[in-house]
Amino acid sequence: MAEPPEIRIGTVERERALDQLTQHFSEGRLTVTEFDERSGWITTATTRGELERVFTDLPAPTAGTPAIPESPAPQRHFSIDWSGRIMAVIPLLALVLFFVTGSWLWFLAIPAAGVLLFGTDRERTDRRRRRHRDDDGGDR
Repeated sequence: MAEPPEIRIGTVERERALDQLTQHFSEGRLTVTEFDERSGWITTATTRGELERVFTDLPAPTAGTPAIPESPAPQRHFSIDWSGRIMAVIPLLALVLFFVTGSWLWFLAIPAAGVLLFGTDRERTDRRRRRHRDDDGGDR
C-alpha cells in the first residue's frame, strides 16, 4: 500500500531521490539547468509528495536495467630495459680494464656489446614493431 504524499521524509529519502535524478541526468533526460533546479527541490523537500512531483515527467527506474559495463583499462606491462643499462656500464668497464691491463683492445668491447645487446637495425625495428603492437593490444 502506497504511503500518503503528506508523510515526512528524511535524509535517506532525499539522497535516494538525488541518486535517481543523477541517473536521469546521466542518461540525457535532463538539461543542466533542469538538473540544478530539481536538485534544489529535492534538498528542500519535506514530504513524499514534494519528491514525487520532481519525477512526474520522468520514467520510473527499472530494476532489471543492466548497468553498462565499463571496458577494462588496457594493462601495460613494464619491464626494465637491462640492455640499455648494461650498455651504459660497458664503456666505464673498458676504461677501467684499459688502465689495469694497459691494453687498448678492451675498447673493442663497446661496439661488440652494442651488437650483442641491441642486434642489427632490422632486429631493432622488428622488436620495436612487436612491442608497439603488443602495447596496442592487436595487429596494425
